[in-house]
Amino acid sequence: MSVRHDSQAPDDVARAPLSKWQILIAFGGLSAMLSAGYGVLFTIVDDYKTEYGIDESSIGYVIGIGFLSGFVSQVLFAPFADRGHARKVVVLGVAVAVLGLILMAIGTTLIPIIIGRVVNGIGIGAANPAIRRIVILADPDNLGQNLGRLLSADVFGFAMGPAISAILVGPVGIPAPFLVVSAVALVLLPFVARVPVDEATAEFRPQKRLALDLLKIPAFAGASVLAGATFVMIGGFDALWALVHDELGTSEWIANLGITLFAVPLVILGPWSGRTAQTFGPFKLAAIGLVAGSLFIFGYGLLPTGGLVFALAMFHAVSDGATISAPSVAAGMVVPADRQAGAQGVLGASQALMAGVMAMITGEVYEAHGRTVAYTVVAISIFSLVVLGLYLARDSWSLNRPVPVE
Repeated sequence: MSVRHDSQAPDDVARAPLSKWQILIAFGGLSAMLSAGYGVLFTIVDDYKTEYGIDESSIGYVIGIGFLSGFVSQVLFAPFADRGHARKVVVLGVAVAVLGLILMAIGTTLIPIIIGRVVNGIGIGAANPAIRRIVILADPDNLGQNLGRLLSADVFGFAMGPAISAILVGPVGIPAPFLVVSAVALVLLPFVARVPVDEATAEFRPQKRLALDLLKIPAFAGASVLAGATFVMIGGFDALWALVHDELGTSEWIANLGITLFAVPLVILGPWSGRTAQTFGPFKLAAIGLVAGSLFIFGYGLLPTGGLVFALAMFHAVSDGATISAPSVAAGMVVPADRQAGAQGVLGASQALMAGVMAMITGEVYEAHGRTVAYTVVAISIFSLVVLGLYLARDSWSLNRPVPVE
């Protein structure tokens, strides 16, 4: 099977590649703020319960419905970025995401907060694939490193969410972190207008309404499954972390520190991870990282103390940081250039769906059978998806792309 790597419209205009600062400030900054909105929500569950009387199970629905709306949005709206509207999709997506954050800020009962979460998920689901399309096509020879930078920005933003909440909620109130994240996102938005964007000309714009037809490309289908496996790991890890540390009697500050420290290697290693995925081979690197991740997840269910779980998580974080961008890089390498946003949308939809489903399943299994069984279910799920993903992408197992020598 042959895979299309460099499908460009013949009249594409040569452009200077985006600098790493343009990627980090204009697009990485926006990605970070979108992720920070998620991070804020995850850390104020207790405040919602105390201030508004909303229980934990209801907040679970708020979190889950955001993943669902993001899933739908990435499937429906990402293809518009491939039809000459990438910049508009970014701008409108960020604006809608900010509207959702504002609704969550002013809501004091469950229904308005859920509506805000749905709106926020729609905006994020539209903006993220368009951002990735712009960054991939701006410098295709270095797509791995640049996607790695976006990953670093995403993780940094998510890690900043709890810090923003911790600083602002106590003295100012629950709305403050949502409003601050919204304000920073709006300040960064004009930078997008200053960055040259490779928009497809009308003659070469794809006619497909959705991008699900890309799953007919076996390598892309494999990349989507591997991306889903990554978020099965993330969904299971996030759903069980606080519960398990509470069960094991771990100090609250250690449990909270673990989440923050887990993000550090992902932030630092993101660009290196993407570059390595491109040159070593994204499918090989993804397989190594996910198999290792399944073993780490299985190990959490066997360790007797929270301190040992914390220590193992630090090794897990380094492993993830070195490999987690591989599925996204794989997708960027195996689909035509004029379908990049749609491809990243399908990839993101797979991730959102898998994370949401696994978070719900894991919680139920933990409640019924305990942490060892719950972690084992997650580990087996990851490994099974890796086998499926590699089977689908079997003809592209050795795919790689050298980085040009400057």
